[in-house]
Amino acid sequence: MAVARRGSFRQAAVDLDISTTALSHTIAKLEASLETRLFNRTTRSVSLTEAGEMFLEQVGPALQDVRSGLDAVRSHNAGPAGVLRINAFASAARAVLLPLVLEFLQRHPQVHVDLVTEERLVDIVADGFDLGVRAAGLVPSDMIVIPLGQPQRYAVVGTPDYLAAHGRPLNPTDLARHACLRIRLPNGAIFPWQFEHDGEVIRLDVHGPLTLDEPGVAKAAVQAGIGLGFFMEQDVREEIESGQFERVLHAWTPPRDKLCLYYANRRNPSAALKAFIALARAAV
Repeated sequence: MAVARRGSFRQAAVDLDISTTALSHTIAKLEASLETRLFNRTTRSVSLTEAGEMFLEQVGPALQDVRSGLDAVRSHNAGPAGVLRINAFASAARAVLLPLVLEFLQRHPQVHVDLVTEERLVDIVADGFDLGVRAAGLVPSDMIVIPLGQPQRYAVVGTPDYLAAHGRPLNPTDLARHACLRIRLPNGAIFPWQFEHDGEVIRLDVHGPLTLDEPGVAKAAVQAGIGLGFFMEQDVREEIESGQFERVLHAWTPPRDKLCLYYANRRNPSAALKAFIALARAAV
């Protein structure tokens, strides 16, 4: 599961705190016992074979149940303990999840929270996570959902100097005359800037001098006056309030779906999972 999640023996070995050699030998023994290759290996990448995907789909949930059972036994007398694994978008983790996690850890110091932030959508059950955080519209229909925080919205921002020099776009089509930072998704695709106003929806493949895949680096580029940036509002709220950034096209970026905490309906959830769910529900 770790190798499939990371797409790398080296990174998976770090997660598991074992050597890459030991992990490689373990996988090789498993493949030999199954008489089936589970991974396609090249010098550049590691990916599941069709048989590997089928194996993970079948075994992943069962291993999760075993881990939950062990955690439940450990915490029977001592309260919540063990490991709680959560997967979330990075912006969601910063904005609404981290305060909840910190309060949870203060209440339950015997629990270790493994928080993984990534922009791709994952199957939290197959990938061994207890909980996920995504926008409501992206949550699978078979999951139990707890709303978190306020509705999300995008923000287009630039520095006062940039806007003074190049003018303020009044509608999305004006962006054709501006330098815009392009956003690369984890799968390599370019994320279109998305706008909506009075029922009109516009998705733009913007153009500019720089393509980035990390919000922190993108903010630094905007601060340097390279051009306009497209962010989740919570990622640039401080800069807007301090006057470092000015927001444009506000009317074209209405609130979107709320973020949601979601999890699978399990027969025997661990004490740590039950405690975290209870805290999240109380915070709604």
